[in-house]
Amino acid sequence: MKSKKSFFFFGANRAEGSAKMKDILGGKGANLAEMARLGLPVPPGFTIATDVCRTFYANNKKFPLKLQKEFLRYVRKLEDVSGKRFGDPANPLLVSVRSGSKFSMPGMMDTILNLGLNDKTAEYLIKLTNNEPFVYDCYRRLLEMFGDVVLGIDRSEFDTVKREWNVGPEMIGAYQEIIKEKSGQPFPQDPIKQLEMARDAVFKSWNKPSAITYRNEEKIPHTIGTAVNIQMMVFGNLGTDCATGVGFTRNPATGEKVFYGEYLTNAQGEDVVAGIRTPRPIAELSKEMLQAFRQLKTITSRLERHYRDVQDFEFTIEHGKLYMLQTRNGKRTGLAAVRIAVDMVREKLIKPEEAVRRVEPLQLNQLLHPMFDPKERSRFKVIAKGLNASPGAASGKVYFDPDKVVEMTGKGEQTLLVRSETSPDDIHGMYKAQGVLTATGGMTSHAAVVGRQMGKPSIVGCSAIKVDEEQRLFYAGNITIKEGDHISIDGTSGEVFLGNVPTVESEIMQVIKGERKGKDAPLYRDFALLLSWADKIRRLKVRANADIPRDAEYAVKFGAEGIGLCRTEHMFFAEDRLPIMQEMILATTREDRQKALNKLLPLQRSDFKGLFETMKGYPVTIRTLDPPLHEFLPKREELMVDIATLKAERPTQDARLASASRLWRGSPFGAAAERVQRIAEKERLLARVNELHEFNPMMGHRGCRLGITYPEITEMQTRAIFEAATEVARSGKTVLPEIMIPLVGHINEFKNQAIIVHRVADDVAKETGRKIKYTVGTMIEVPRAAVCADEIANEAQFFSFGTNDLTQMTFGFSRDDTGRFIRQYLDDKILPSDPFVTIDTQGVGQLIKITIEKGRKTRPALKVGICGEHGGDPDSVIFCHFSGLDYVSASPFRVAIARLAAAHAALGKT
Repeated sequence: MKSKKSFFFFGANRAEGSAKMKDILGGKGANLAEMARLGLPVPPGFTIATDVCRTFYANNKKFPLKLQKEFLRYVRKLEDVSGKRFGDPANPLLVSVRSGSKFSMPGMMDTILNLGLNDKTAEYLIKLTNNEPFVYDCYRRLLEMFGDVVLGIDRSEFDTVKREWNVGPEMIGAYQEIIKEKSGQPFPQDPIKQLEMARDAVFKSWNKPSAITYRNEEKIPHTIGTAVNIQMMVFGNLGTDCATGVGFTRNPATGEKVFYGEYLTNAQGEDVVAGIRTPRPIAELSKEMLQAFRQLKTITSRLERHYRDVQDFEFTIEHGKLYMLQTRNGKRTGLAAVRIAVDMVREKLIKPEEAVRRVEPLQLNQLLHPMFDPKERSRFKVIAKGLNASPGAASGKVYFDPDKVVEMTGKGEQTLLVRSETSPDDIHGMYKAQGVLTATGGMTSHAAVVGRQMGKPSIVGCSAIKVDEEQRLFYAGNITIKEGDHISIDGTSGEVFLGNVPTVESEIMQVIKGERKGKDAPLYRDFALLLSWADKIRRLKVRANADIPRDAEYAVKFGAEGIGLCRTEHMFFAEDRLPIMQEMILATTREDRQKALNKLLPLQRSDFKGLFETMKGYPVTIRTLDPPLHEFLPKREELMVDIATLKAERPTQDARLASASRLWRGSPFGAAAERVQRIAEKERLLARVNELHEFNPMMGHRGCRLGITYPEITEMQTRAIFEAATEVARSGKTVLPEIMIPLVGHINEFKNQAIIVHRVADDVAKETGRKIKYTVGTMIEVPRAAVCADEIANEAQFFSFGTNDLTQMTFGFSRDDTGRFIRQYLDDKILPSDPFVTIDTQGVGQLIKITIEKGRKTRPALKVGICGEHGGDPDSVIFCHFSGLDYVSASPFRVAIARLAAAHAALGKT
């Protein structure tokens, strides 16, 4: 049996690997091999395969002895091809040792340059080059890198020497003393020993904390390991006819088709990225080294055509001769990704399917939201950082009360709502504020969910701030921010800035809002074209979660094919409706409740009419009332404080004067009587709040349980739906209402509510003479509903997964409290991802699959969707595709992301 190959040579116009071998050679090694195969000027070297890294870790972080002989054979092969020898005074071989994972991890792992230098070779190299500063600078870099990467010596230990000595023999001696003192061993003079130690150190850097963090964030598997590339050094620091640089074949920020990059003359590669010297624009290289510049442009253009993607390249020019050190597909912004993908289709480099595949769905976020002006951003101080719940940039004055936000916004101020945490009571302030900042909460907390739906920049779980709502201020370290002070929040990065950072409006949002015509907006045209290609590829339908016509209008413009979730409770929190809702809750008889519901009926009917008209024949899924009733009432603690405060004002006079209140209006006694009346009202509210108090309200009297105990609520909502649908249908428009019963766990719960829906639908049809086609289904958010889906499907015509609650009830996690510990779960690899952000495929996902299988066994044509926040998460959308769902529903501002993710799934991305 042939043994597995572990070493792959490249150089001299040949290679043992290719670009297709990234699993084995890593990205860097595969592309070095490919460039060598193409006959490009690549310094020779060899790659140690990623499999050796895995063996290294399995072998207690030791290079396997069985591979040592082969390793040395490849070292000799490199010597033969280069014509140089390790440790040869007459012509020493110097090499670099670099990492190279399958996936680009820029700067996360270690590199060591100039290996092979020692006291003897340095002395002879000075004579050979007649350039003492160059040799000592190379030796200095080697000692510093070797000390840091291989021996674990902090680079700051070398800083004092750098300040005290110029580059020369004294500095080299001082560096070697530091290495001996801090590591307990002298710097190895044997070049092979240097190489072996450096090789092992680069393997160890695979599990540096920074590398682990990067892989966690980028969802790169920890098991794939890194390759190690050993390559002959070429030098850009031998004189003024030498240079080094990095570049892109197109602008990675904007996507513009321009030669883009920077370079330095008389420098090594690390100088360009380290910021020690200010690099120069790559275009200026044509003025200094025209021939090398022309060759570089020719080679990189060829590489872009060969790889059919924008290339990120590194190069060195040694005495006028160009060498290519690396090429890889360049990382780019969302703006650049869309433009480059569309442009390359126009240039016939790629097909539309490949263009769709090239753009990551979440990159579209960057195109949809305001962003801080890059020229201004750096001038402002970052004072805190939290969870980047909803992307975009916002600046304004800080307010801690949603009513105050509404008031000050009405006066023309830009406002930001800052809270310890938000609740549905704050929604009016959230609508008016430019953005939201909370000290607690997770990525599916109220502030996060509503912020995404509204397209409001939101930062949640910002534990670096301490909010004192009573004093109307918050602390960020030693900085105090008072009400009315200016801050800025970046919902994309999670950063909070002191002051008012200027923003730049998204071109796409200008078109969506009707402020600009699409034909006059190049970015919008590219965005729309890319998504049109995605729509031809995807199987999954994409709907939107929307509660008001404005949100529905945005959803349609973003390409939504219906409303997958209308949360009717959000309609009751409006300022003019909340008192009526409270009147209904405070009612002690059904008759009194009905009086309040009669007042709400025309308001709900108007809401639904607006949604039906906006959606123009697309289906609209309306969920009946879901939250517990106490959410519509003031908080218990606040009422108790208010009552105590009122009673403490004039307690002795109030009781005596209350009965005479009508005689004393306008007098001090009348004021006291009014205070008594207010106390009585608040005590009545408190009594009702106490009656409704639950230890765990999210698992208590809510959802279908409300409709069962108060059937008149379901009746009013159903009547509002069908009266609105009938009114719209009379104008000749198609209406497709879908009534969704929430929190069903037992078939009899669904039957109870469905009977009401059907009865009211029949009543409205008789009254109006027009029958509306509709369906009744349920929201699957209770595990029991999942395992009993076959029984429920006998009655329900559709299922829609409420994955937020389904996740909450499956894990036993409170979605609003997990922010306090979920970060540690992720860091300690207890969970691979936040289950409230990405569907937990092994647990919650299995319940989803069971539901679909059982439900369709009973009702083969059962329509199944998802309306939880997971509907806008690309990984969750892909899971939904392969699980056989019919549609996903996301907030309007994530519809485009879901459309692109659904296309990725159809193209086979897993």
